[in-house]
Amino acid sequence: MQRYALNIFFLVAAVVLVALAQVGWLDRYVLTVITFIGINCIFAVSLNVVNGYMGEFSCGHGGFMCVGAYAGSLLSVAFFTDSRLFGASLFPPESAPFLFPLVLVGASLAAALFGLIVALPSFNTRDDYLAIITIAANYIIISVVENIDAIGGPRGFSGMKRAVNAMSDVAELPWMLIWTIVGLFVCVVTIRRLMTSTYGKGISAVSQNEVAAEMMGINTNRVKIMAFMVSSGLAGLSGALYAHVYGYVNAQSFNILKSTEGLVMVYLGGMGSTSGVLMAAVAFTLLVELLRFVIPWLNDILHAASLLPASYELSQIWKWVFIPLLLILLMQFRPEGLLGNRELTQVFPRLKRWITFK
Repeated sequence: MQRYALNIFFLVAAVVLVALAQVGWLDRYVLTVITFIGINCIFAVSLNVVNGYMGEFSCGHGGFMCVGAYAGSLLSVAFFTDSRLFGASLFPPESAPFLFPLVLVGASLAAALFGLIVALPSFNTRDDYLAIITIAANYIIISVVENIDAIGGPRGFSGMKRAVNAMSDVAELPWMLIWTIVGLFVCVVTIRRLMTSTYGKGISAVSQNEVAAEMMGINTNRVKIMAFMVSSGLAGLSGALYAHVYGYVNAQSFNILKSTEGLVMVYLGGMGSTSGVLMAAVAFTLLVELLRFVIPWLNDILHAASLLPASYELSQIWKWVFIPLLLILLMQFRPEGLLGNRELTQVFPRLKRWITFK
């Protein structure tokens, strides 16, 4: 039972959520929030491979999400829609539900390739230089995308919604929620299989002591590059899903603030804990969504108490005061995060009869 528990969980979650959506118990807003919870889970867990399991410090993970978003968007438009950029579609629109996995795979591979390009020079350095290089890579990716006029430049790129609508024409289902659940399942299973493999043991050894790992015959550069490519590829998967949920993508959506979101989720959950990071991603997404309603409420209170000038309104940008503040408080009072480097099954041993994360 333990072997198939994770598969059963995702299957039941997908069936229940789709059923609730079909009978009208979940409106479009709730479905969208749940979908973004799944996307943030993929993004955070992918970053956890590098910052958690491998013990390195990547700060520009949003750049790989950007690559996946644009690569997935371009493939989707080329495959299923008629456009000025690509001309006639390569496949009929009604094939979108069956061929959409190719879009997600292509986006993941593109992001993994960019991860390889960044990793090759990065891991010749030591200590905190990876953080600096990944931040630079994040800015480079955004700048390059914004200077390619064929894909919209700074205006952004759109057209993916037609592919999603083509899926709905075949069957009226919450397709992006379904694909997000599938993507999260693939992500969790991939990381679990990776960390229980020989390469995974190498990643853990590098995290503990890189010099000792090299002395034991582990090719540390190969292990780190492979882990970085897996991490980047999964971030690209989250970017492709993100772009199709919105139906529009802009490079500035994946700037250093998006990378900071990933860091908050990883360190809130606990570095090296898949279950902890998943819990943190859920909590963080709900917190950000809650701020959407709390900030106007704070405006009313502060204006009524004459603590805020009548001409001034707290905007949604204030969430970028609360989120870094959350990270500061976390580092001060619980630097190990919710679960530390432990899994949920280690905190609650009875769960081991049903599920395993490693």
